[in-house]
Amino acid sequence: MNSCKKFFFVTLGCKVNQYESEAMQKLFEAAGYVAADDISDADVVVVNTCTVTAVSSQKSRQMIRRAAGANQNSIVAVVGCYAQSEPEVVAAIDGVDVVIGTRDRTRIVELVEEAFTRREKILQVGTVDEIHAFEELPHAPQRTRAFLKIEDGCNNFCAYCIIPFVRGRVRSRSLESIRDESLKLAAAGFKEIVLTGIHVGAYGRDFGGKISLVDAVKTVLDAANPLRLRLGSIESVEMSDALIDLLKSDGRICNHVHLPLQSGSDEILRAMRRPYTTKQFAELTARLVREVPEISIGTDLIVGFPNESEDNFAETLEFIRSQPFAKIHVFPFSARAGTVAATLPNQIPSSTKKLRASQALEISRDKSQTFAERLIRRTVEIIAETSEGGLVDGLTKNYVRVYVPDENIPLGNVIKVRVEKLFRDGVWGDCVD
Repeated sequence: MNSCKKFFFVTLGCKVNQYESEAMQKLFEAAGYVAADDISDADVVVVNTCTVTAVSSQKSRQMIRRAAGANQNSIVAVVGCYAQSEPEVVAAIDGVDVVIGTRDRTRIVELVEEAFTRREKILQVGTVDEIHAFEELPHAPQRTRAFLKIEDGCNNFCAYCIIPFVRGRVRSRSLESIRDESLKLAAAGFKEIVLTGIHVGAYGRDFGGKISLVDAVKTVLDAANPLRLRLGSIESVEMSDALIDLLKSDGRICNHVHLPLQSGSDEILRAMRRPYTTKQFAELTARLVREVPEISIGTDLIVGFPNESEDNFAETLEFIRSQPFAKIHVFPFSARAGTVAATLPNQIPSSTKKLRASQALEISRDKSQTFAERLIRRTVEIIAETSEGGLVDGLTKNYVRVYVPDENIPLGNVIKVRVEKLFRDGVWGDCVD
């Protein structure tokens, strides 16, 4: 393949997709391709799609059409969750050449080069039921925080969620592979490693319960000895005593957890097929606040689930107000074909879902501001992450974004900041020597 050929990636959705896009870019680079600065200048455009909500699927379709129209001579390859869920729809879009889905991504360069030769659509989307092992992808992080994917798939089959149908069941990465990548990240100088996956808390479940997420965490800490290790989203029922003890005792682990709640009504939690009650959730958050200093707790909330009454929603608002959340991601319920929730009666009107989302978001904004205000007149430590518009920003260990004036601070550097005031989605401060 001509080494002058260029690739361009468009990534939608979660941190797992970001990780996988970076890995696929590494495959193209190994084959002699180079990154294009603009989509219109690329010989190959890869769209890594998302389908977690109906809006996500719509955005994926829009981006696919945009990519297909950017350069009539480019090969357009579509991968990811939306491609897995609706491969025929994707393949029918004019200008799409390759459709892969959530498996066989290691073959992306091979299939793209085949498309250059054949100039006809290639549909490479198999059933996720046939996937039984973690797919190893070479990885080269492109950010100051390095994502490390340790798991794929989910076994929960919550009533509203399409992800188990497009990602398959839990497949854990071996500890040996995690150790190898951790060593590479350490050698590359990354100071923060973020463990990510579709169902991180279920790590090791497919290995017969012989190892768990705690083993994966210890492996990374021992191999890489990072300044920071951050955990991805974890189900509350998977916050084990051993994991909490690690969170308390090892200062390298960030005092930040994301625990999806989804509803503050026990009736709706049962309908969603969630494996806990609000009482159990509240007992966990109270324990974390009590035992882990300055911990930041984020969550996800779905509003407008079928049959969610005004009383149910009022319970949810009361519950989230009572919880020590630093951030609440709010999602109006989105019916996904193939899920149980899509077939339930008493679907909530869009106008009601929009109103409920705005009410929950107001609480989220208040809680985020209250949490960030704790940092004012304090000195915090961040890792410089991005630089734009005369500002550098980065995250504290407990996930507050801090902005400082750009004084030629190299990205990836650890800097101390005296926090002065609230600013944008976080706080503003000045660098301290």
